[in-house]
Amino acid sequence: MSRSFGPNDSSRRGDRVFGRVVGTTPDDITAAAGLIQAGELVGIPTETVYGLAADATQGEAVAAIYEAKRRPAFNPLISHVADLAQALEHGVFNRDALRLAAAFWPGPLTLVVPLKVGSGISDLARAGLDTVALRVPSHPVARALIAAAGRPLAAPSANLSGKVSPTTAEDVVHDLGDRVSVVLDGGPCEVGVESTIVGCFGNRVTQLRPGGVSREQIVAVLGRPLDDSPPGTALRSPGLLASHYAPFAPMRMNAINFSDDDAIIAFGNVILPEFPAERLVVNLSPDANLRQAAARLFSAIRELDARQPATIAVVPIPSDGLGEAINDRLSRASHPRDIPDSLS
Repeated sequence: MSRSFGPNDSSRRGDRVFGRVVGTTPDDITAAAGLIQAGELVGIPTETVYGLAADATQGEAVAAIYEAKRRPAFNPLISHVADLAQALEHGVFNRDALRLAAAFWPGPLTLVVPLKVGSGISDLARAGLDTVALRVPSHPVARALIAAAGRPLAAPSANLSGKVSPTTAEDVVHDLGDRVSVVLDGGPCEVGVESTIVGCFGNRVTQLRPGGVSREQIVAVLGRPLDDSPPGTALRSPGLLASHYAPFAPMRMNAINFSDDDAIIAFGNVILPEFPAERLVVNLSPDANLRQAAARLFSAIRELDARQPATIAVVPIPSDGLGEAINDRLSRASHPRDIPDSLS
């Protein structure tokens, strides 16, 4: 049964209570929206599965999602929006994407489209890619929360990475406990499987993940088959390649010695040798906060690469907690490119 905001058997930190299952009254939704705006995590019902929602425009809030899920890599997250109008603020929709949105939104279809210039969705939510995954959910509670929060919500499934996706509020609490501030109890999910993910680029439409909308339904709307090119030429689902959107400058990890030509990605109170004043240094987190480091990672790589250094050297970063995901992405960024830019 749904419960209103109030203490239950959930964990306490100081005067805060975490892991609460709450109702879905207007007051509950308003309170949950306030938590979202403050950078907290909220469990939300959708028609597919329960999502672990955070403000998609706040890098540190998105980092908290990865931290809570113990997700080993910064894979792109779906950003949930209120309607097509809000989606068009963040993505570039071609004719195919517009037709699919008209047919299946709101509903269990995610569209991956080129990122629109000026979108506020964080680098971390997009895993540093120049594409964005967008969905308009049909669940009334999810839509009410998006409207109340006034911003897109990054919301992967609300479970520990690798575990079974949750379809009830109780599933969320069982898996995440006090890692989530509150869970809005909207009852069991109607669809029960994740959304279908489709990429729309140029004249190609590719199914990246099967889900709540069938291939046959998509083909019927498009009036042509989906692009199923063989591996190596197909549009890949983001995050699968060893090298993806790597910087043009060669990058090396775990650097302890530096040349005069290095730009440096630092972390914590690292002591660097004397270097020319023009050397480029970006410290992901002077306080050695891994959540802050994760939020700044992609912008730091781009900032240094835009200055065209000969090399980018990355100091050692701990591999505990979010450090595992940070090092995973740095490893991908430092890997030799394995596909042409036009296919990345």
